Amino acid sequence: MTGFLYCSDPLRPGRTDPAFAEEAAAVRGSGAAPGSGPAVALVDHDALVAGDAVAAVRRVPRGSGTYVYRGWMVTSARYAELDRALRARDCALFTRPEAYRTAHELPGWYGAFAGITPRSVWCEGPVGKLDRAGADFWAALARPLGRGPGIVKDFVKSRKHEWHEACYIPELADGERLAAVVGRFVELQGEFLAGGVVLRSFEAFVPEGEARIWWLDGEPVLVTAHPDTPGAPPPTAEELGPLLPAVREALSGLGCRFVATDLALREDGVRRVVEVGDGQVSGLPAGAHPGPLLAALAKA
Repeated sequence: MTGFLYCSDPLRPGRTDPAFAEEAAAVRGSGAAPGSGPAVALVDHDALVAGDAVAAVRRVPRGSGTYVYRGWMVTSARYAELDRALRARDCALFTRPEAYRTAHELPGWYGAFAGITPRSVWCEGPVGKLDRAGADFWAALARPLGRGPGIVKDFVKSRKHEWHEACYIPELADGERLAAVVGRFVELQGEFLAGGVVLRSFEAFVPEGEARIWWLDGEPVLVTAHPDTPGAPPPTAEELGPLLPAVREALSGLGCRFVATDLALREDGVRRVVEVGDGQVSGLPAGAHPGPLLAALAKA
């Protein structure tokens, strides 16, 4: 069976991080007899983020097989280091580093999903370079999107909780306002800026109309509410029906086995893909039972 790799508790390294303890307990209890279910191992997320992948995996038994990582987000570079450190212990990750990067960062998945997600443009670069970019640079980047509102994010995340300050751009053709919002976003992201800057056309979505779907080998194995709105009922199969074939087709061109997609309901009644991510670092909403997802992964 495929095992599961969870983040350890920073204060009690021999235990699972409380954020993942319930899921890890479900894995451990999934066997017909104690100890017969998939293996569970722990990774030190702090050590991994600090660049010491060897120390991060010291609790993973040597030669213990292939693991699905279910933990906090890490950059594509740190994930590749985690992969190398596990291979040095004769273990492996279920998702290879190149597949993780493809699903985790917008430039990797956008081409496959371009017809069913808001239009986007992007530029790569470190904070220092992007900090120095002026209004003309951002206006030129935004030009293919045309007029209208937009949002700014990096290759992985936005700052939607600072909506007017560092996320929403009322008019992409307003170079000064565009530069101000992007500049503030880059400033606030700082060293945590992932990859570069993405500009997306803004589409108006229905509040609490978002759902998260986990896909394994091109098939949906779990549908839940979005973690930001755990109390909202997830859409039914009938409601998702028109979009699912398009998502399945997009995934077939992506080449990634385990992917999560966030779908939102636009105000005109059309469902759209608003985010794609590696399934390993996509969280479950409070109250969602992980059983179907874990069972599918254990057998994969």
